[in-house]
Amino acid sequence: MNEYMKFEILAPAGSQESLIAGVRCGADAVYLGGKVLNARRNAGNFNDEELENAVAYCHQRGVKVYLTMNTLCRDSEMEDAYRLVKKALSYGVDAFIVQDIGVIRMIKACFPNAKLHGSTQMSIITPEGVHALKDLGLSRAVLPREMTAEEIAEIRRKTDLELEMFIHGALCMSVSGQCYLSSVIGQRSGNRGLCAQPCRLSFSADNSKSFDLSLKDLSLIRQLSEIEKLGVISLKIEGRMKRPEYIAAAVTAVKKAIHNEYSIKDEIMLKSVFSRSGFTQGYFNNEMNRQMFGIRQKEDVVAAKDVLKTLSHLYDNEKPLVPIALRLECLKGKPVRLSASALGKTAEVIGDIPETAINKPMSRESLAERLSKLGGTQFYAASVEIILDDGLIVPASKINALRREIVCRLCKTERQPVEAKPLERIPPRTTAGRPYFTARFADAKQIPDRHPFERIFIPVWSAIEDFVDNRAGVELPRGLFGKEEQLEKRLNQLKKAGVKNALCGNLGSYKLAERLGFKVFGDFGLNIFNSSAAGMIHSPVLSFELTVEEANRVNAQDTGIVAYGRLPLMLTRNCPVKNNIGCETCRKNGSLTDRKGMVFPVVCSPYPCVEILNSVPLYMADRMREIKTDFIHFYFTDESKRDIEKIIALYENEGRADFDYTRGLYYRGVL
Repeated sequence: MNEYMKFEILAPAGSQESLIAGVRCGADAVYLGGKVLNARRNAGNFNDEELENAVAYCHQRGVKVYLTMNTLCRDSEMEDAYRLVKKALSYGVDAFIVQDIGVIRMIKACFPNAKLHGSTQMSIITPEGVHALKDLGLSRAVLPREMTAEEIAEIRRKTDLELEMFIHGALCMSVSGQCYLSSVIGQRSGNRGLCAQPCRLSFSADNSKSFDLSLKDLSLIRQLSEIEKLGVISLKIEGRMKRPEYIAAAVTAVKKAIHNEYSIKDEIMLKSVFSRSGFTQGYFNNEMNRQMFGIRQKEDVVAAKDVLKTLSHLYDNEKPLVPIALRLECLKGKPVRLSASALGKTAEVIGDIPETAINKPMSRESLAERLSKLGGTQFYAASVEIILDDGLIVPASKINALRREIVCRLCKTERQPVEAKPLERIPPRTTAGRPYFTARFADAKQIPDRHPFERIFIPVWSAIEDFVDNRAGVELPRGLFGKEEQLEKRLNQLKKAGVKNALCGNLGSYKLAERLGFKVFGDFGLNIFNSSAAGMIHSPVLSFELTVEEANRVNAQDTGIVAYGRLPLMLTRNCPVKNNIGCETCRKNGSLTDRKGMVFPVVCSPYPCVEILNSVPLYMADRMREIKTDFIHFYFTDESKRDIEKIIALYENEGRADFDYTRGLYYRGVL
């Protein structure tokens, strides 16, 4: 390990106290949210005045501020997003963490100087995905927590964007941005900042009431030297919902590790303040197994009580973390001049003309000592230059006053001018006809001999003859961890066989298929939530977290919604069935049972992810007249060909279902 590694320590700030804890313990940057459009809406967050004060506090200490706008944005909220960006830029916010490509488009069009980081919620997991971010004008990618070291290395080799990764905090079971469990079950969407964490409840692969979706917390603090070699520049700590003592402990631990001072004592302290049966490094080390799973137990809670008071003292007082260079001129017959430089700024204050000393004149040493008394501030004297004529004296109180004044001037912050173009307001769509039909099939054997679908898609791993015989397009997997080169080879084979269309639910796969010459269609995994985003994607399947009314009003060319199918509630690398009962017992027929007895099928694939499907299918045939999008999309999973023929007939005749179903979120919406 190097004597001193070069990283940005990025701390969470869900409240003012947490912000202070992170900064005083040595964070180089903090990320925080406003009152709207951030992925932790249940944190304290910051109103306009608090945000301005938070930015000033951080900048006075050389700490950057990244504002989270990492949720999906309705058309009706785009104006609020515009106003927030404009205010935040005037306060001096250094960058925005974004998820919604429509919000990205708005910010780049209206605020060309704004710096943007792609949120982990964007599901950027391949080099092509990072290239897509660069094309959108972003400067940094926040990598998903589910990536291995080898996969991060591949991205670094093939791209030049800044990379940020999580190194400590909670792990989601789902691939970031691809979890709909909380929203479909209880309207509280992770993509809207209100995840209720139902995955921490019992979901069992063997009906034992086990917790097969609850992972331990991540901690990669002991692997920073390896992370440095990967070219990652920012170490992100998860925890905007956590208390300040947690932030203090995590930032302190990371700082110690950077200086090669992290010990077992520090790790025990971290586990005590918060953990779920300890920590895991599973994804990063490519060790995805049962050891990654854990829940918050009574002993974890008890351990926290013993360390909170100790940890609170880590940020009791201001820490002198900012170097200041001071220069004092004290010459006969001239006013005293004190100049200083710090935080990239310079300042000067002028005092009185010094008097001739009657007894003991000032010395350079005594002046340097007095000027260095910066206790109670964030500064320490990195250098003090004294230019002094002999035989002079200035009262100590006046030297102290000059020192205090120079500090005040260096800390002064002003609102910044903002280059802003007007927001383009896209009117809601009003025209509508009867939607045409499209479909994806999990298996070509499901495809009826005659069907009404204008476009059909089957998975990329299907047999080439199945594509040819059914004139099918290719559905690309959303979870492409480490498989991009393999996918490119497969797509070239399919293209040679005459396959023309590609359905893509990930920005990386969308860009790849486009580059290879396919006609690309946008799938639900892109989380298209507004007209601005829909206008950037060809024939998008809109997010099924919209209501029907909201989807109808999205104004872009050729939009659709999922109108039938078992909605995929999670996309996960770590198969919950495999880790409980094993693949031999499962035989590709796995499922999870929740505490209420509902059964959720688990579907595996040749690519490195599994999908957890809803317990019942979405059904809208008898409400077809309320759907005004250009097309409706069928998501067929475990249905037989006969089942599908029946479902098609029901939709053609707008019939009622004789099986259990859900309307999804189309009439409930997400909060």
